[in-house]
Amino acid sequence: MTAGRARRRAVRATTAVSRWVAVTVVALVVTQTPAVAGQPAPGPSQSIAADQPIATGRTVLSAGHVDLGPRYVDGRWTLLVHDGTKAQPVWRSPDETVLRVSDAALQPVPDDPAYAFLGIDAGKRVHVVPQVQNQDVVWIGWNTQDPQVMQTIDRGATLNLLGVRGPGTLTTFLQSGNFAAPQVLWRSAQPSAQPFWVEVNTHTHANWVFSEPGVYLVTVQVSADLISGEKVSATRTLRFAVGEATSPDAAFAASADAGPTLVGEAASGADRKPDGGSPAPVVVALAATGVLLAAGLVVVLLRGRGAKRRAERERSTSPSGGQP
Repeated sequence: MTAGRARRRAVRATTAVSRWVAVTVVALVVTQTPAVAGQPAPGPSQSIAADQPIATGRTVLSAGHVDLGPRYVDGRWTLLVHDGTKAQPVWRSPDETVLRVSDAALQPVPDDPAYAFLGIDAGKRVHVVPQVQNQDVVWIGWNTQDPQVMQTIDRGATLNLLGVRGPGTLTTFLQSGNFAAPQVLWRSAQPSAQPFWVEVNTHTHANWVFSEPGVYLVTVQVSADLISGEKVSATRTLRFAVGEATSPDAAFAASADAGPTLVGEAASGADRKPDGGSPAPVVVALAATGVLLAAGLVVVLLRGRGAKRRAERERSTSPSGGQP
């Protein structure tokens, strides 16, 4: 092997490693991107007036149209329940609202591998808040349609499931209606926070599946980048009373700070802005990948230099003495 061939081989190896670095970085970034919750067609249409009031006092919503959504209260970004169950819609605090899922919501789990993500035996009857409205069941969705929210956020917001406490599992998913596979958004059985992206002026409903009756406390965070460059975030806990035998009073009395957290580290119900915290998983993965690639590149360069030295020794000991 000549010195030129050794150098060319080392260059090719270095180029291959560099290309692999680029592909690996792209793959890592893509796999950590939050899901995007699209609006199934045909989607429900609505508009929200800027002067819709915020109601006070405890209430139980057991049927009709309900959304979760960001809203400004006294200039502060927060997450509220948009109550459209009456002729005059209002906003409500999650602390003063129980979403009651009656036994009218009971449905058998389909005997279909496409729904294996539920982790529930086929045929078992579970409580399902459906994506398509059932007049006898509370109909839960989300929106980014408050006028001040639409004027201030940059493109959209992120809804993030941080924690679920309850007797069973909660799974939230979209079904497009065109025979496509279900799009899973939240699974309390998954031990990590689960964000998904919501475009500005979006109004969407999904399927909410509760595996067992009882009280569920669901901690949700809504965050966004504002057009001003500021970042805002708020974390609130939703209260569910699932099943006829479950008392709404028990849901009001349940503490969000008691019991195991099934998803991530649930934050308190207070509004807050995001802080530093530990590095994101993608950053850790990229750092580890960089160390490995650097080590691999060193090995490739050392091998190339060794090959060059061997080629030079062979040329010097050849009959021609290395002369042209």
